[in-house]
Amino acid sequence: MADERWSKFKITADFDTDVRSIYEAWATAAGIEKWFLRKANFYAIAGRLRDPEEFIKKEDTYSWYWHGYDDTTVENGQVLENNGTDQLKFIFSGGSIVTVDIQSKYGLTVVELTQENIPEESDPSKNLYVQCQVGWTFYLANLKSVIEGGKDLRNKRLDLPSNFK
Repeated sequence: MADERWSKFKITADFDTDVRSIYEAWATAAGIEKWFLRKANFYAIAGRLRDPEEFIKKEDTYSWYWHGYDDTTVENGQVLENNGTDQLKFIFSGGSIVTVDIQSKYGLTVVELTQENIPEESDPSKNLYVQCQVGWTFYLANLKSVIEGGKDLRNKRLDLPSNFK
């Protein structure tokens, strides 16, 4: 029997901004490229590439490209849910599912990110539970930095190795 403690995690981050600004940072290619990705292509059901400022919709597919890697390293997935205001869900690495829930609490905007259905992996270097949790922690901190102060913390150079691309 698999240990389910390693198949799901939740992390939370708070932001001194409004819900809409955080939603736009997640739900448009232009928004997500400011803090997370080098390039984000979202495709409508008919295969049309969405404009960078256009909001994603349920059943869109995506191709994501990372800083520090060439175009052969790509994450392909699908948007499973998007309510248009404060929640979205998508398929991510290894077929896992990421849910982003954005709420106004205590005078702040709070993001709760849950990643579940994480496949079991005995090799620690390939363990998505650990690697994704570390990655999301960094990228949520970067989102906070970009939204609140304008400083992007990502290493964007291919020639300079870093754990945080």
